[in-house]
Amino acid sequence: MTFSDLFSEPAYLLYGITMCLFLPFLLFSVIASIRVNTVFGKYNSVPSSSGISAQGYVRKFLDSEGLTNIKFAAVRGSLTDNFNPTNNTISLSDTVRGSSAIGAIGVACHEAGHAVQHARGYFFSSARLKLVPVVNVVSSMMWPIFIIGYILGFASPYTNIGRMLLTAGLVVMGFSLLFSLVTLPTEFDASRRAYKYLKTCMLPDEAAGVKKVLHAAAMTYVASFMVTALQFLRILALLLIGRERNK
Repeated sequence: MTFSDLFSEPAYLLYGITMCLFLPFLLFSVIASIRVNTVFGKYNSVPSSSGISAQGYVRKFLDSEGLTNIKFAAVRGSLTDNFNPTNNTISLSDTVRGSSAIGAIGVACHEAGHAVQHARGYFFSSARLKLVPVVNVVSSMMWPIFIIGYILGFASPYTNIGRMLLTAGLVVMGFSLLFSLVTLPTEFDASRRAYKYLKTCMLPDEAAGVKKVLHAAAMTYVASFMVTALQFLRILALLLIGRERNK
């Protein structure tokens, strides 16, 4: 493949674009990851005026939605908070659970937003839950495919076995891309629900801090989607290149 090839045919052009965008997208992903930790660290050192813990805010949020059946659990680490819809449990991390800081409250109430989504049958939340087992299976296939296809050098778009491996990789990345796509509105909506509640019971500057934390966290999901989409398009371009060469 020569440099001129990259712009002579649509498939080569698509491949060239994905290669050009790889580093910018990767950089955006790294920046998003650094920023969420920086913003959370900043606002997790700013106590709320109410003195209520993050778990206390979550309990009030859930009660206001009529969700008295949600349980709490502890999870180790930082920013490892999550909601498990299979047992209606919100797990709060060590840095969030008992903290009354603005950052911790925002993160905790975001997870409560997921609990509200599940209770209300929010479409994208339900779709993501159904995709989890499928994505887990195909994701477990990803590394073997990449190891066989790239380390052993068989993933050439010009051979039958190469096209088979690339097709398998495209299917795996396709499911990952679909999951990432469904995750975006789910995460943004959970943050919207959390912020809508918190701005009614926090001072304006505190609510503004929560919004910044939630926005920074949301950008990590945007970055993940962008990188996954780029990998999907790269594999697709390779398959198209192989098809054009075999015409």
